[in-house]
Amino acid sequence: MTIATLADVLTPALEKGYAVAGLVTLGWEDMRAFVAAAEAENVPVILQAGPGCREHTPLPILAKMFLHLAEQASVPVVAHLDHGYQYDECQQALDCGFTSLMYDGSRKPLQQNIDETAAIAELAHSAGISCEGEIGFVGYAEGEASNGTVPSEAEVFARQTGIDAMAISVGNVHLQENTGQGLDESRIAAIQAVTDVPLVIHGGSGVPVEQRIRLARETNICKYNVGTELRMAFGAALREAVNRDSERFDRVEILRETHDPIVEAARAVIQTMM
Repeated sequence: MTIATLADVLTPALEKGYAVAGLVTLGWEDMRAFVAAAEAENVPVILQAGPGCREHTPLPILAKMFLHLAEQASVPVVAHLDHGYQYDECQQALDCGFTSLMYDGSRKPLQQNIDETAAIAELAHSAGISCEGEIGFVGYAEGEASNGTVPSEAEVFARQTGIDAMAISVGNVHLQENTGQGLDESRIAAIQAVTDVPLVIHGGSGVPVEQRIRLARETNICKYNVGTELRMAFGAALREAVNRDSERFDRVEILRETHDPIVEAARAVIQTMM
């Protein structure tokens, strides 16, 4: 079994200058392909169950899927709760076997975010697993605007919560379908100057590839969350499979044809972090 915690995979990433892919899953087809891609590249992978995924499939089922894949994998696999908003939800994820909890209090006042994230970190660490927190709000394309991370607040947040990884808002945006204008490198440098906690970029799909590669090597960014570009690749593969034969109705037969394209798309993402 190669199940790992977030700290297990991010600590060496921080020391050696690379990042680990936090790949946002929606179902069996993509999570299986993501592990296959990580094995092909011989690197760890973080399987992430976000709010949309959890609306579709209950947490206990997702945990069993993640753990089954980890048991068969030749590389470390992290079972990560992405954007947990409630203590009870984080507790349930821990009880189901998740090995990493991401608590998102980024919309809340600083002290409330610190207090609630610290409680989740204590919960996680008491069970021997990891915790990621978020300071500064990462907005959504065509949705809520971002609120950039203040470096001095990041220092206090990291120190008082005891988190294993810190998600920051530095020009990144969730659900961005096209390459954005890039991350604010001066803000990243200012944050890195006051804390050595591994940094996380949500909305990694919008980060230009060259910048993604360079910052993984040169900064404390140790994890990029990537979902949108992989969902787009899955959608394209699924449409092609459906349109190839209008008489087919067996969804297993159709979905099987998405596997190889998603493996290749995930491998391309992973290669931008090494």
